[in-house]
Amino acid sequence: MRLFHTRFTGVLLLIVLAAVWQLVATLNVMNSSSLPTVTEILSSLWELTVSGELPSELALSLQRVAIGYGLAVIIGVGLGLAMGYSRALHNLLEPVTELLRPIPSPAYIPLAILFLGLGESMKIFVIAFSCTFPILLNTFSSIRAVDLVLVDTGRTFGAKRFDQIVKIYLPSALPGIFTGMRVALGISLIVVVIAEMVASGGGIGYFILNAQRLFQVPEMYAGIVTLAVTGYLLNLIFVVIEGRVLRWQPKSV
Repeated sequence: MRLFHTRFTGVLLLIVLAAVWQLVATLNVMNSSSLPTVTEILSSLWELTVSGELPSELALSLQRVAIGYGLAVIIGVGLGLAMGYSRALHNLLEPVTELLRPIPSPAYIPLAILFLGLGESMKIFVIAFSCTFPILLNTFSSIRAVDLVLVDTGRTFGAKRFDQIVKIYLPSALPGIFTGMRVALGISLIVVVIAEMVASGGGIGYFILNAQRLFQVPEMYAGIVTLAVTGYLLNLIFVVIEGRVLRWQPKSV
């Protein structure tokens, strides 16, 4: 059946899971105070959206993500390109990169609070720092994997160093760069939520934690659902942009 070769099956699975959740919560199989029904969650989600509370908290988080992620793209692509192109820069920066990269992102938050306080700069720094490494490493690997025949052909036709970077290295490395950016996009959402839960008076992470502390369980679930939908939409938008930029590449799933 053609139907089972489409995303309809995935949507159907979500509906079935929601129906099971609704049934379990209604029959009070589990602790009902911690597991509201799906209809209660959707009702809270609607009320919070109409009142503007949830959109304002989400907008604050997305603003932090946009700035931190944007900085990470600039730094990650720039350093990855430089390290991939220059052996000397690679030898200089590789030990520091490999030393810092394995440290989990939340471990930087206490350090960032000490130096930057509890304001916006701390959250943006943590997001940018955490997102830089996947972009940097994917850019570096992609630059190193560029076909040398293309480079030699460019040199034969008189391409200078700048032309080689702009017209040969960067276009060839774009698929890898986009892969790193896609990974970093997911990390940015994770880190902003953690940073807001640890030290913030606003944002979707703070909203979820505050709702849990006040035992506003349906509101807490509404915040989590909002985060899930936001992550899905951001990834969808990214895939569309990637597909347009990399028309010659197979479409991402």
